[in-house]
Amino acid sequence: MVLHFVHESAEGATPGDVVVLTGSEAHHAASVRRVREGESVTLTDGRGAWLTGSVTSADPKRVEVRVDARENRPAPERRVLLAQALAKGDRDELAVQAATELGIDGLIPWQAARCVSRWQGPKAEKGRARWQTIVREAAKQAHRAWIPEVEAAATTAGLAAHTGATTVVLDPWTEAPITTMDLPAGDLILVVGPEGGIAPEEIEQLTHAGAILARLGDSVLRTSTAGPAALAVLNARLGRW
Repeated sequence: MVLHFVHESAEGATPGDVVVLTGSEAHHAASVRRVREGESVTLTDGRGAWLTGSVTSADPKRVEVRVDARENRPAPERRVLLAQALAKGDRDELAVQAATELGIDGLIPWQAARCVSRWQGPKAEKGRARWQTIVREAAKQAHRAWIPEVEAAATTAGLAAHTGATTVVLDPWTEAPITTMDLPAGDLILVVGPEGGIAPEEIEQLTHAGAILARLGDSVLRTSTAGPAALAVLNARLGRW
């Protein structure tokens, strides 16, 4: 299996250049993944650059990769974002990890009315940074050339005011299945509620702003699985899979 790493210096690297991994990335490559001299690897800057190369030296503090080839992979023409309600424990983090592996293009932490977890003050930036770390690691695992960005935490009012995309609210009580619903052109935002569900007044606020309601089958999924399940359906419907 070809190992994949993320490094900012991949942005401007071309064939013949040597990219040097240091810090946690070098430790992960040499000590955790056990990469060795002569092994083939891929590198990205997380913004579309895709390098293939071979390891010329491997040490826990410094790993050098000689670039053999480069391509620039375009960003998706149609983005799908996940507005994931904050959840207790690690359930929201599980959703973020799985959605990233499945190809989500951006994430919005949602402070819904019924969220038990609250991101307030310094905790908001700490939580966002934690999600971004999870996204980065999941993107590496999935060998992605583009790493999704985690936006600042949004209230329901902020989510309703989000422009440039069609909002699809996952609601197990609506009649329209996501498998057959009409998908407008342009970007999409999947909205997943917290453990206690989305409050009726939030449903009203979002639909008043133009959101569409859709359900996933007959079962009620956990907040950690609803988003990834819906994304899998959209990946197939949009021809991404």
